[in-house]
Amino acid sequence: MKNVAFIINPFSAKKNYQPFLDTLQEQVEDPNFYISKSLAGTEKFIKDHFDTTDIFVAVGGDGTISSVAKQLINTGKILAIFPAGSGNGFSNENNFSKNLDELLVKIKASQFREIDTFKVNNLLSINVSGTGFDGKVVKQFEKTSRGFKNYIKISIKTFFNFNPIQVKFKTEEFKKHDGEYLMLNIANTRQFGNNAYIAPHASTVDGLVEIVLVKKFPLYYGALFAARMFSKNLKEDQYITYLSVPAIEFTVNTNDWHLDGEYNEITSPIQIKVLPKSLKILI
Repeated sequence: MKNVAFIINPFSAKKNYQPFLDTLQEQVEDPNFYISKSLAGTEKFIKDHFDTTDIFVAVGGDGTISSVAKQLINTGKILAIFPAGSGNGFSNENNFSKNLDELLVKIKASQFREIDTFKVNNLLSINVSGTGFDGKVVKQFEKTSRGFKNYIKISIKTFFNFNPIQVKFKTEEFKKHDGEYLMLNIANTRQFGNNAYIAPHASTVDGLVEIVLVKKFPLYYGALFAARMFSKNLKEDQYITYLSVPAIEFTVNTNDWHLDGEYNEITSPIQIKVLPKSLKILI
């Protein structure tokens, strides 16, 4: 497996990456791996090994996967995943499990498919990105030790104190959707992570993203919203609107965003553009 490189985020999975590394070294002779401690370090490793590597394996959560994937877009290199995060939305959507034997079989076969990615202004995203409520939640969440329980606690606290964002679309076609929203998400896949399906009909191979507009809803609706989201049944109603688009432009009165679950500050105006079949992913 000299044409394969493993990039391991030591801070994922409660910092317990050593069992994975031990098993990898038992099953693969002299594996090429890198313990990443920074985005710059990951970028340098990929650059240094780019010419001699066909498959880069991201070992970590959605943020780790995204940081590796962004270096591989439109390069012909293949992304593989060993999920080790708290949400694992992108890996779930692309059928990667925490089974190293299964992953090594896939690597040996080296079969791949091409999927869409997208840009938020000049920043790349592969899964689900957004602003508003969830942008604010991620900003606060990154100050904690992470984990699903912390995410729920912060979400509940933020919901009661959150003022809706103001969204204004550029083109006449979408101006009827101008207004106040709890959150706006751009979905390339169906879920945030933890099987929370914000866009049940999203596809990575249709050349489109789902713009999910969610108005702030009353407390009693929250249970229904959650039940539908976790059962893949979220649908349009008086609080939710879906727009399927290859590109769209708008302004929003906040800079708080998350890109694939990682906090970013992004200034309006916002331009969303799909990059069709721009990333090769192992199957």
